Amino acid sequence: MAYRSTERVKARLSASRERIIAAALAIMAGHGYAGCSVAAVAERAGVATGSVYRHFPTKAHLFAEVFRTASQREVDAVARAAALRSTAAEQVAAVVETFSGRALRSPRLAYALLAEPVDPAVDAERLTFRRAYADLIAGYVAAGVASGELPPQDPELTATALVGALAEAMVGPLAAGVAGPGTIPDLIRFIHRALGVSP
Repeated sequence: MAYRSTERVKARLSASRERIIAAALAIMAGHGYAGCSVAAVAERAGVATGSVYRHFPTKAHLFAEVFRTASQREVDAVARAAALRSTAAEQVAAVVETFSGRALRSPRLAYALLAEPVDPAVDAERLTFRRAYADLIAGYVAAGVASGELPPQDPELTATALVGALAEAMVGPLAAGVAGPGTIPDLIRFIHRALGVSP
């Protein structure tokens, strides 16, 4: 009997935690990191402010988790898109197309994830996920070099440069609210040139 009760409590706490993360993510998507407060998150999640702090001791802890959740979704989305392509150049292009397309569909969230000033703990999450994108791209580039599809190059260096270029190319337009459909083709052309292949 006590076991079932404990399991119910754990399930309730887990559901409450997930509601808090979802509420914070929704607010961040609409108002950015600066527009989020713990009180607003609590209200949207339908919990007391104290409940938020029970799960996350500070706003930084909460939003580090929100950044982890949102960033992992984005990495998973680009990995799924790239898995549908057959060549290394197509896979890298799929990463760019998917990343950029999703950013343009949710520009406020994309800007928050990429460049908005945040707490250092949250900023550390950015670095973790930039590395995840770079690792993904480096794998495609290494396979392309090994198969002879791509010219010899350092996959890690190429991937890091491409992630930096992609983020930098998106930040200005997202911040200004002017990223348009031309952004993606320009990035794809740049990627092909960087890889040393014809589009």
